Amino acid sequence: MTNIVCIGAGYVGGPTMAVIADKCKDCRVTVVDINSKRIDAWNSDSLPVYEPGLDEVVFRNRGKNLFYSTDIPAAIKAADIIFVSVNTPTKTFGSGAGKAADLQFLEKTARSIVEYAEGDKIVVEKSTLPVRTAQALSQVLHANTRGLKFQIVSNPEFLAEGTAIEDLNHPDRVLIGGMDTPEGHAAVDKVADIYRHWVPEDRIITTNLWSSELTKLVSNALLAQRVSSVNSISALCEKTGADIDQVASVAGRDSRIGARFLKAGLGFGGSCFKKDILNLVYLCEHYGLPEVAAYWESVVKINDYQATRFVGNMLSSMFNTVADKKIAILGFAFKSDTGDTRESPAIAVCRQLLDEHARLYVHDPKALENAKLDLAGCENVTFCEDPYEAVKGVHALVIATAWNSFKDLDYKRIYDLMEKPAFIFDGRNLLDAEEMYEIGFNVYGIGKEPKTRFRK
Repeated sequence: MTNIVCIGAGYVGGPTMAVIADKCKDCRVTVVDINSKRIDAWNSDSLPVYEPGLDEVVFRNRGKNLFYSTDIPAAIKAADIIFVSVNTPTKTFGSGAGKAADLQFLEKTARSIVEYAEGDKIVVEKSTLPVRTAQALSQVLHANTRGLKFQIVSNPEFLAEGTAIEDLNHPDRVLIGGMDTPEGHAAVDKVADIYRHWVPEDRIITTNLWSSELTKLVSNALLAQRVSSVNSISALCEKTGADIDQVASVAGRDSRIGARFLKAGLGFGGSCFKKDILNLVYLCEHYGLPEVAAYWESVVKINDYQATRFVGNMLSSMFNTVADKKIAILGFAFKSDTGDTRESPAIAVCRQLLDEHARLYVHDPKALENAKLDLAGCENVTFCEDPYEAVKGVHALVIATAWNSFKDLDYKRIYDLMEKPAFIFDGRNLLDAEEMYEIGFNVYGIGKEPKTRFRK
């Protein structure tokens, strides 16, 4: 039996290892983390990560060939293959602050592997990392004095939160990169054997180590670029009377462009896009490519601008002030079907509204606890489990996350509960604007002409 260990029990490691255990009954899979509360949650009936379908996968394999533990030394000793899925956030201090990846957790993990390993290991980079990180990882691992040999393999994740289990069960591709040596090729094949249990061979792609590391950053940067591109055009649509959904729909019919990721909204969020683009910017600057760095940095700037522009539209529509006005925020997760709020546009929107002295009432089906952490210390914020409680007596309603459940709310009831004139600012173009207008709302979408009873 192959012993697989994953160090890091977060949004990537937890779901990925659950599916590997589900598909590979001949493997023993152990997920370890220094955070005992997180491990306790993985061993409970209330998992620390919300993903559709995740509960079922964990519950049918946990205690059989899927285990969660804080005993990192024992796991490392027993492992044949170690997946490293630790946090690699953007640095907030020192050289490269604001752009470079903070690799301190990765280095600490590598040193733990050296300390506790009793034999040769395959170490798999699952975290998103700057290109050439494996070189530094190798230097730490091979600094051991016991003659231990480590093969480093890059196997980046391409999961979309909200569809992670589906993405794992039916991946577009599995990328595995290794060193161009006989030992490196053997390690890549050993990792590929895991995925061959359920992934067709033509979807398992092998490259050199550096290409694999860079591909993850580039993939996220290209996806984020599409979001920022369509959002920049949404601003022009609002000025000219064009409709962003119509523009994007026709443009997306071109097979060279495609329709995916051309949905205008408040902007991208999550743990990857902004972090990975800034990492790419830092790499370009480091290698003396300032023009390339500036190009990719503009993608992040457009994303930040979209939230600022959204709040600006709210202010100008609500008689140039939201001071002491009550505003309901429906949705706080960065996207639907996840409880993850990292880099959520809702955070920027809420903070800007609070700076304008608004009073906020926040509701989200799955992300309320994280929202409390993100807005900790902020005054004039109330968190509501019930969406109808959130809208009582408010002057405006903001749709910040495209939860399908928000479509099914009783908006006539909501209208009756609100102050008049009642405003809807639909940051996801989720609702039928004409229907909302007929109820009585003044409706403002993204990249669309507003439907309002006020004279222009």
